[in-house]
Amino acid sequence: MTRVGMIPESSKIATPYQTTQQTKMMEQDEQTANVTPSQLAEKLCKSFLDVRSRTLPPDIVDVADEREVAAMRALAIPSTQGRPMRETIEDMLRIMSHRVAMEHPRFFGFIPSPVHESSLLGHVITTMFNVHAGSWFESSGPSAVEDVMIKWLAQQAGLPDTAGGVFVSGGSMANLTAIVAARDAKLSFEQRAKAVFYVSEQTHCSVQKGLGIAGFHASQTRHVECDHSFRMKVSSLRKAIAADRDAGLVPFLIVATCGLTNTGSIDPLDELAGVAEAEDLWLHVDGAYGGSVILSNQHKHLAQGVARAHSLSWDAHKWLFQTYGCGVLIVRDSRHLIQSFTTNASYIQDAEEASSAHVNFWNRGIELTRPARAMKLWFTLQTLGLDKLGEFIDHGIQLAEAAEQAFRKLENWKIVTPAQLGIFNFSYVAWSINLDGEREVSESLSERVNVEASKRAISRNIAAPLTTRLHGKLNLRMCTISPNLGTDQLLEVVHALDSLATEIMAEMG
Repeated sequence: MTRVGMIPESSKIATPYQTTQQTKMMEQDEQTANVTPSQLAEKLCKSFLDVRSRTLPPDIVDVADEREVAAMRALAIPSTQGRPMRETIEDMLRIMSHRVAMEHPRFFGFIPSPVHESSLLGHVITTMFNVHAGSWFESSGPSAVEDVMIKWLAQQAGLPDTAGGVFVSGGSMANLTAIVAARDAKLSFEQRAKAVFYVSEQTHCSVQKGLGIAGFHASQTRHVECDHSFRMKVSSLRKAIAADRDAGLVPFLIVATCGLTNTGSIDPLDELAGVAEAEDLWLHVDGAYGGSVILSNQHKHLAQGVARAHSLSWDAHKWLFQTYGCGVLIVRDSRHLIQSFTTNASYIQDAEEASSAHVNFWNRGIELTRPARAMKLWFTLQTLGLDKLGEFIDHGIQLAEAAEQAFRKLENWKIVTPAQLGIFNFSYVAWSINLDGEREVSESLSERVNVEASKRAISRNIAAPLTTRLHGKLNLRMCTISPNLGTDQLLEVVHALDSLATEIMAEMG
């Protein structure tokens, strides 16, 4: 009997491709007659991990040269006829090898992405189903899990039962979504032109980008000065708000950071929450990187105050060891997202929310078509366990502290910012002799040595510490969050950098 909505087998037309595939499938069915789908998926996952381990190139950084770029550009144009799969795979492997291995244990630049194998497997299984996770009707299984996971993450952050949110592509989209929700909750349309918002001098650039997309001009941004630890100064914030109110402007948003990309610093969240409450402003916490400390076994207290925020952005693909495209926005009251993003097009009427338990996530964010991003994180949490995940986060913090202490013991090195949330800044200090024959620090020579040390470490595949600038001065920076990096291995990198600096100084005379 044919079920409603299904095409009868007799009316289907088999293409040559389908016929070939059906023959192969029949042969495979005979071999796997007594194997369950879960066993088949497990076998696929094991094969995937084996293939991945054999195909990943060893280089930490592989930037294509001009000849390779030209060849890849030529390959980008499709041919009129199809090519053999093996040949295409070989080309794709070459193309994909030209990259920075963000998951490599000795990549220390930006915020690395040390992906746990469980996330890769969760990603593979999620891709097998290709779920449209926009509505409950299309994805009741993944939507149920995503809804509960968001509420659980909100509880871990100390947010109330009214909290809700949505999984998004990453911190940029999470920040933008929060800005729109804050705008709609705190401002009338007529007030938008007079609105002002407050960020620190170190706030991530994605926030300013999001403000622009949300319809605000750069002149409406107030960059609040930071203290010596690069944390937003609360006294300066209060003065800025008072001055703007006196000028007839409308303050509405404070953006704090839990884990600055440059230094790992955390803004004084409790004090900023106090200002937001007193002034009736929305407090958004950008925890894209540092929010994961909430799940730490030993350092959760560092995020104290996040429970008082109106919204929190949090990237699982940074410090929760997920593949890219796994961020989340949590808001204190989920109704603010629904008020800003509810969709009522006629062609999606069958997916209307029947009750509060049936969540349509396209009503909580910008995307209509969206993948089931939460499932790979769920897979990791299920297979790894919360205790082990917390140990991984603590390990990254301890690594940075060990490296900081190692550099303090070496001659000619200084710590620019101490280890915080797995990040620290340091610099080789080069000395020169002035015209009076006195020994003095040479800023220009120091900068040259630090830049060259980074380049040589990368070119020799020792490690990838990159440079940044703090207070206008260039220094080296390391983010040491890989669970696969041991303390002894990291200390070897420290001494290798010291040797490189000595080598460079000798060459420079």
